[in-house]
Amino acid sequence: MGIRKFFRLPKGMSSLGDCGAFNYIDEEYPPYTVDEVLDFYEGCRFDSGVSIDHVIFGFEPGLDEHQVDPAWAKRRRISLDLAEQFIGEVRNRGSLLEPVGAAQGWSPKSYADSVSRLQELGYQRIALGGMVPLKTPEILACLQEIDLVRSEGTELHLLGITRVDSMGKFKDYGVTSFDSTSAFRQAFMDDRNNYHTRDFSFTALRVPQVDANPALKRRILSGGVAQAEAVAAERNCLKCLRSFDRGEAGLEEAVEVLAVYEALVNGPKKKSYIDFYRRTLEAAPWKSCPCALCKEHGIDIAIFRGSERNKRRGFHNLTVLESKMREIENS
Repeated sequence: MGIRKFFRLPKGMSSLGDCGAFNYIDEEYPPYTVDEVLDFYEGCRFDSGVSIDHVIFGFEPGLDEHQVDPAWAKRRRISLDLAEQFIGEVRNRGSLLEPVGAAQGWSPKSYADSVSRLQELGYQRIALGGMVPLKTPEILACLQEIDLVRSEGTELHLLGITRVDSMGKFKDYGVTSFDSTSAFRQAFMDDRNNYHTRDFSFTALRVPQVDANPALKRRILSGGVAQAEAVAAERNCLKCLRSFDRGEAGLEEAVEVLAVYEALVNGPKKKSYIDFYRRTLEAAPWKSCPCALCKEHGIDIAIFRGSERNKRRGFHNLTVLESKMREIENS
């Protein structure tokens, strides 16, 4: 099918393939060959593809290649060698794929040197890897150093970096794209920041399914909770929350049913989210959200429950991220 048809990408949206360096970070050498990765990119019909790299998880701005951990220096050399092979094979095949060179480093100077070498190989788009653990000032220090060697037409991509508040500064140093799953994954992985708006994040209302929640199933099997009681409480909670959304139930009533079900699921000793739920219900951010998901699903977009429902909230978060990016782009 190809990635465009599979994901139903709209016209004008391009795709970027990556080899997933985090998956083999503990191995001495990347487990894929250049041919295998390029076959994958071309087979999936990506518009662009990142060369194979080996992540360096460390930042020592004062050390050069002779002072730093030899393993770090080796990983940078491996990344550069594979980048040379990658762009060479793209040319040999006459591929339509846009090659994106992966730059690794442990300091502003080492990143700048990697970018300089990739430019010499012919890359016009370069992805900066291994920066996820870095603080924003450290990323900016690297971008400032890179800017001293960056050619006018070279575009930079940040692998795994969002940092919306700093995007304007990133843009000034040649960053034209980035990738990150943070906004999507926070919908169901974060403890509290599940539903995003332009200025705030809210906690989703946890109403787990009786037959799919391990903690509640254990309480039922141990005899601590009657299954019929749990099912009735679950249904009552959902019914009340939807009534609240229609203006047919009050705030305190909605908070109370959430508290009852939370105690039933977790028992009295577990952490309570009731204060966070109250804030979410008071704000009811889905009512003012312009995205199609919030308009269609109402309060259900903010209920933490099954996988598909939680992923819908993740896509809502992505629309918020996109709107923030538009503001920066137009500023």
